[in-house]
Amino acid sequence: MRLVQPNSISTAEMPDPDTESPALRQFVLLEAVAARDQLFSLQSLTEITGWPKPTVHRMLGQLEKAGLIQREGDGRHYGIAPRLRRLALNLVSHDTLASARHRVLRQLVSELGESCNLTTMVDGEVMYLDRVETVAPLRFYLQPGSRVPAHCSATGKLFLAQMSAAQRRRLLAHAELERYTEKTLVQLEALEQEIEQVKNDGFAIDNEEFLPGLLCLAVLVPDASGRSSLGLAVQAPILRFTPARAKECLPALQKAAQALARIQGEGHIESHSASEVTHS
Repeated sequence: MRLVQPNSISTAEMPDPDTESPALRQFVLLEAVAARDQLFSLQSLTEITGWPKPTVHRMLGQLEKAGLIQREGDGRHYGIAPRLRRLALNLVSHDTLASARHRVLRQLVSELGESCNLTTMVDGEVMYLDRVETVAPLRFYLQPGSRVPAHCSATGKLFLAQMSAAQRRRLLAHAELERYTEKTLVQLEALEQEIEQVKNDGFAIDNEEFLPGLLCLAVLVPDASGRSSLGLAVQAPILRFTPARAKECLPALQKAAQALARIQGEGHIESHSASEVTHS
């Protein structure tokens, strides 16, 4: 059986809840919950899957008990729980593609002469998955695993720009927009204006908004689903990395992002092929 992308799930393509394994049914249900920019109710998931409401209700209870999903808001809607986020993060951080992604980072650092990193979003914060440091004597150290606030980081702005306005409001309503420097955007209106600019530009800049003296330029790694989970950035001290100099690096950054997208795509193809062999 072919697993489809959740954004295009149709009733005809869903596994039969009476014949397929419980694990597969729960996996497909998790795909549906994780793939969209909204919370889900029992009714909406029943409509998406085409499964009987008692079946979906039972599965949701099992997934909630396992800590993979959680009730949100009024208690009638569901979203992703921290355990599932940690699982997704571990898969991205430690899969077989990690070494290939690291080689792209090393090549980019060699080309630009500045530190570069790969990030994702976890629980409303930007987390460093991988990083290669420049050999230049003046540099900022941020290790893989480090987290920074989304509202004052370049990749954070890009991740926020992918969200709907409603989702951003939900996220930022639970996160204080702390001021880290004089340039940190702490007003929602100002941040929304910045996000609109990021949408138009296709890249984002952190101009000393998180750390004084640090400038960062970032782009998203393209994804076939249209919603990226990876950000690629170059960082350097403002003394040698002005906004004008950063924009000169944009073509190289975009080229590296495309290379990372191909790596991710090849991994998906290999995984799909292996699945076909297993089920043939």
